[in-house]
Amino acid sequence: MDPACLSDIAKQPEEHRAHVPKGADPKWRFMTRIGPRPTETKFKELNAEPVLPAHFPQWEGTCNNWGTKMLNALEVVAEMCAVGLGLDRKAFVEKMKNAPHLLAPTGSDLAKYHDIGTVFAGYHYDLNFLTIHGKSRFPGLYVWLRDGKRIPVKMPEGCLLLQAGKQIEWLTGGEILAGMHEVVFSDATKNAVAKAKEEGRSIWRVSSTVFGHIASDAILEPLGRFATEEANAKYKRCCAGDQVQEELDTIKLKPNGLA
Repeated sequence: MDPACLSDIAKQPEEHRAHVPKGADPKWRFMTRIGPRPTETKFKELNAEPVLPAHFPQWEGTCNNWGTKMLNALEVVAEMCAVGLGLDRKAFVEKMKNAPHLLAPTGSDLAKYHDIGTVFAGYHYDLNFLTIHGKSRFPGLYVWLRDGKRIPVKMPEGCLLLQAGKQIEWLTGGEILAGMHEVVFSDATKNAVAKAKEEGRSIWRVSSTVFGHIASDAILEPLGRFATEEANAKYKRCCAGDQVQEELDTIKLKPNGLA
């Protein structure tokens, strides 16, 4: 776990304190790359062609169909966000072209992992630009507000959830902060599992997430009115690929071969 996150947890008041994982997340996730890759990049590992499960012939078509729809929604929100922030409408989406976007279908077996407080995703922020989710089958996602309060996420049917990642924090000089969150087995999860069992439904917690990125070779730096002296000192100009590699190294997820 990121040492900075552990430090934050230690400072949080008990009623809003995040759970500290006791081991690896008890979940299954397969990252599928969505969208075109750049023809030239100095971050080849981050932009490799997708790996497709050989025994699921429908995998590519299904993932591309759903992932593209989610990515399209992200791009619309990115344009709206840019306009609302007083930036050029295309300020964000131009930097998203040929980026290493990832669709990450994720599942946890709640028949096996059902103790209150079980951590499926430890306290963290997303390193990418914007994250978009379909509604999970079961509750358990918690987020932190700017005032430090921890609240459960409740999504209406037919809606999508978006979260800010580190790259939009970078581009706005901290005006928008990367959202801290965790996923745990809660009392609400327990009640939802009991109801699902009564109705004969699956008790796998499944979520469908797209991590929208800034292109690896694009520049991260505060844009427009956010490029103050203070912001530029904190969010130094760099390639998005370098920022991603540094984040992956911090949480021990850097692929072999990345410098």
